[in-house]
Amino acid sequence: MKTFTATPADIEKKWILIDAEGVVLGRLASIVAMRLRGKHKPSFTPHMDMGDNVIIINADKVQMTGAKRDNKMYYWHTGHPGGIKHRTARQVLEGAHPERVIEKAVQRMLPGGPLSRQQMTNLRIYASAEHPHEAQTPEVLDVKPMNPKNTRSA
Repeated sequence: MKTFTATPADIEKKWILIDAEGVVLGRLASIVAMRLRGKHKPSFTPHMDMGDNVIIINADKVQMTGAKRDNKMYYWHTGHPGGIKHRTARQVLEGAHPERVIEKAVQRMLPGGPLSRQQMTNLRIYASAEHPHEAQTPEVLDVKPMNPKNTRSA
């Protein structure tokens, strides 16, 4: 029995639409990371970009469990001495770019390297319910009923 290895001709990418409203951040990120890598496909090949194109809408309405909204910090450094800065998840979600919370969560669930950076280009996140990808006729993936823990009311 020979091991199957996908070639670029074998890869078939689909478009997936996910509504993040009321979904717990970490659970959403793990599902999206799996879809971006292509691990849900039986023809998964670790060194190829097999994953689907994923569109996430309502990124500003994503939920967090516990006190993560106020306690989770996002750090960056300006490059100058003493230039470490931080923001809480609440500040990022209420700021100009709330989609960055989901983007960072998904990015950190993928292995580091050139392939993961290429796979991240297949992810499109929008803070509102509108998106410019209607022409691709995305298939809706409802994350909420997959597991009762995927949602949180408040």
